Amino acid sequence: MDLNALKMFVLAARSGSLSAAARNNNIPLPTLSRKIAELERELNSVLLERNSTGCRLTETGQKLLNYASSAMDILADTEQAVLTASPRITGRLRLTIPQSLEVWWQLISQFQKAYPGIAVSVHSTERRVDLISEGVDVALRVGTIADDSVVIRHLMDFRHMLVASPALFHTTPLPVKPSDLMDYPCAAWGSVIGARPVWMLGNYAYDVPAILTVNDYLHLRAGALEGEYITELPVFFAADFINKGKLIELLPAYPLPYSSLHLVYKRHGHISASARAYIDFCCDNIGLLSAKCLITPS
Repeated sequence: MDLNALKMFVLAARSGSLSAAARNNNIPLPTLSRKIAELERELNSVLLERNSTGCRLTETGQKLLNYASSAMDILADTEQAVLTASPRITGRLRLTIPQSLEVWWQLISQFQKAYPGIAVSVHSTERRVDLISEGVDVALRVGTIADDSVVIRHLMDFRHMLVASPALFHTTPLPVKPSDLMDYPCAAWGSVIGARPVWMLGNYAYDVPAILTVNDYLHLRAGALEGEYITELPVFFAADFINKGKLIELLPAYPLPYSSLHLVYKRHGHISASARAYIDFCCDNIGLLSAKCLITPS
């Protein structure tokens, strides 16, 4: 089997498009297309179904990618080790993180200062990507994970909380029970258009008549700071503003549920040196994020 053709197949499968794979890796498109066609003839199987928007893996193509992906990563690590005289870790690192998670960008920045030889590519999305087919080394995920194909490294648990600007209550009292929220405008996080959000406040399920639903905590926080509405935020989006008096926590006697933060990477196959360095760095420096969860008693 031609390893060069196999590498081009992996690049195309991960990119979802032959033209994107050729463009991003400085490979002439006719060369990449020809090599993949030769590989398909050698295996007597269609690996990629081409269409007007890109390409999609066939069942055989997915099976090949599952094996070839790790092999290509091992070859890349080997090439780096042979060609680089320096003992420092080099290579490429492909990550996904949830949208709007600004505090994680600070940790990635610190990681890049510690490992300047690692080039980092980050895709910010709320979608749970397939690590193998999309070529992701490590994903940061929130919530419960039920997937036997990945390794899960728990990082921390964090609170969600109801917050608002003090300006919202200049002429009205603070809510003291969930039903009092009916008297105030509320905005909520949501990823399904048209779905009505529910806040679990202690044992009370509050069906939120939201004036705004959006899958962006930064936008929700901005509106809350302007005094436009009450909203729910993860604590590390809110703690600094609560400590500065720009936001206040509401209904602390009716706490929202905790969530968990995890690093996820493929269980089977090769884990690159750059991915291991990132995983270890995050686990060792999770205190940077934990510090964002501290609220100073007033």
